[in-house]
Amino acid sequence: MGMIINHNLGALNTYNQLNLNSSSMNKSLQKLSSGYRINSAADDAAGLAISEKMRSQIRGLDQAGRNAQDAISLVQTAEGALEETTNIMQRMRELAVQSASDTNTEEDRANLQDEVDALVKEINRIASTTEFNTKKLLNGSMGTPVTAAVATVQTNTSLNAATTTGTALTALTDTAGNSLGIQEGDTITVSYIKDGELVSDTLEVAAATALTDIDALVADADLTIDATTNALVATATAAGIDGAFYGLTITVTNTAEGGDGDTNTTATDALSGFKQTTAAANVRLDGSATVLIGANSGQSINIFVDAMDATTLGVQGLQINTQESADISLKAVDTALSTVASTRSRLGAVQNRLEYTINNLTTSSENLTAAESRIRDVDMASEMAEYTKLSVLTQAATAMLAQANQQPQQVLTLLQ
Repeated sequence: MGMIINHNLGALNTYNQLNLNSSSMNKSLQKLSSGYRINSAADDAAGLAISEKMRSQIRGLDQAGRNAQDAISLVQTAEGALEETTNIMQRMRELAVQSASDTNTEEDRANLQDEVDALVKEINRIASTTEFNTKKLLNGSMGTPVTAAVATVQTNTSLNAATTTGTALTALTDTAGNSLGIQEGDTITVSYIKDGELVSDTLEVAAATALTDIDALVADADLTIDATTNALVATATAAGIDGAFYGLTITVTNTAEGGDGDTNTTATDALSGFKQTTAAANVRLDGSATVLIGANSGQSINIFVDAMDATTLGVQGLQINTQESADISLKAVDTALSTVASTRSRLGAVQNRLEYTINNLTTSSENLTAAESRIRDVDMASEMAEYTKLSVLTQAATAMLAQANQQPQQVLTLLQ
């Protein structure tokens, strides 16, 4: 190589290498100081895109977990209020049992009625004021949609499958084919609760008296035989809560010639075995609460609580001021208790589901965070080794640049 002074190629080459080492060392410093392997898209374009997508999912999962926690709080608030409603109705049932005994005077029953009236008001207060984050929970605004008013349906499966509405009462049998023992001259009393008050009517059994004659006594419902199940079905004549009836009871009294005047327990139990299978409901919009429990659209559950006021439960204006009304009121309270218990059970199931959801979200977030970390985070030990190497190379390049800059001065020896 000739001796030249205008272009110091050795110095230029060393300078370029020094710049490369310095640039690499600066990037290494950035990684060490931030803890990230990817600090800009230039570091790893594909890795940045993948990790950013993962990061959005992680944040979504974490927020979904918080949503589920809030939903649990909402459910616990509703269930806690319904627990008190249950306690109130248990007390109402206790008072009805007490009032159904003729050891009480009219004054005693009036006092019992006063307490029932106060308890009904408290049920309504709980239903109207229970809320979570100012959202009403028990007044029906969180209920499922009802497009057409629904009528109360009570079903009795205690009669023989061959029974029809035209079957004579004296020929009625139970599911095993045993006679109910109804005789001509016996008295049939039909009782039920409507708008909190007792509705009752009677008839005397004749040879031709059939279930259709009992149907005539039930002004607020129609008695039919279900064609599929052969069950005796009582359906409210008017749809909606205003047409609801509760505690349908058909009592058979042994008033036939030679009878003892006592209740025919076998026949009464069979004919009165009605259970509410469809609750009355008014038309309403969908008010159920949607809770997003995932990181993406559509990953949600719906939480609903129908109205839990006294009118919807069928205890509004409940009367226990006579022995008979108190006796029939027990069935109305039992139906209301069953409704509340069913709602509480469903809310408990939702709470359990949400707790499992939170566990799953936590696990998913943890695993996705680990995956994102492997892409984005720097291995500090490996990077520190790289930094040390670059630091040595930079120092060496600096020293060599100084040596390279001295080479042109050798030309001066030729000029002496």
